[in-house]
Amino acid sequence: MSLRARLVTLMLAVGAGLALIAFVLFHFLLPLPPTLRFTAERIPATGGKAVNLTIQIDPENDASSTPGWPSYFVRDVADAKWVRSTIWQLPAHTRINVTAYSYDGCTPLRNQFWGHVTGTSGGTAYVNGKAQSLSNSYSQCSVAHTFTVPQLGIDVPIPAETATNLCSQAPCSASAPHQVLRFSFTTPGPGDYHWQCFIPCGLGFVDGNGGPMSTLGFMSGFLKVVSA
Repeated sequence: MSLRARLVTLMLAVGAGLALIAFVLFHFLLPLPPTLRFTAERIPATGGKAVNLTIQIDPENDASSTPGWPSYFVRDVADAKWVRSTIWQLPAHTRINVTAYSYDGCTPLRNQFWGHVTGTSGGTAYVNGKAQSLSNSYSQCSVAHTFTVPQLGIDVPIPAETATNLCSQAPCSASAPHQVLRFSFTTPGPGDYHWQCFIPCGLGFVDGNGGPMSTLGFMSGFLKVVSA
């Protein structure tokens, strides 16, 4: 075997070893947020079925170790409580109606590509009732975070709250200043689909891409799509 072939083999072996270590850390050693399970409900007007998913995006969180990290919360349909979890089990081939309450302030997008609404029903999202297909954070600081599922081509910029007295205790109450975003998308076949925020909101980390951006339960999660 040539030196080049040996080096390639060594690099592949090292890469496989690092991937195995990451897998063990991710699945067995690091605490994972709970998986919230959602089932479709019948829509009286059409006779079809849909999941109504309600989330909020906060500038703070309820973890004592990282209170300054922004995070997503989701409303548990079982008891209507807000849960800091970004792993959501959804039925396959089902319309998902999302209502998002945005309590965080603005962070300019590094790439305006993430300001386009894509992958939603009609290619549109509704900010406080107004249709929107593009949020230009270059002309005005109007985006707080994004909800992006690269595998599904879904990207929705989350509108920023403009008030100066942002919510300081998560989960935020309905009385705190916030924006309301609504959009829908249809789940594909069964599988695990990674989603995250693509605004570099990990302050204090290299390029802002660490911390909450890359941590499950904060700005990163999975859509666990299962057979309906």
